[in-house]
Amino acid sequence: MKKDIHPDYHTIKIIMTDGTTFETRSTWGKEGATMRLDVDIASHPAWTGVHRLMDSGGQLSKFKSKYQGFSLKE
Repeated sequence: MKKDIHPDYHTIKIIMTDGTTFETRSTWGKEGATMRLDVDIASHPAWTGVHRLMDSGGQLSKFKSKYQGFSLKE
């Protein structure tokens, strides 16, 4: 490896959304820094299987009313 071109690889602390913590190595932050996660495997729908639809600005309700009668089922 070339010298002085790679970022510093050090230990940081990760705090999950449920409060559990673990240590890992990363190039993020400084040695001993703490990263607090907003989304992780305990809260993300891809892992939990619980999907919540957020309607911002009525876009979801506009879509539902526009395609209300459309269905592939007979």
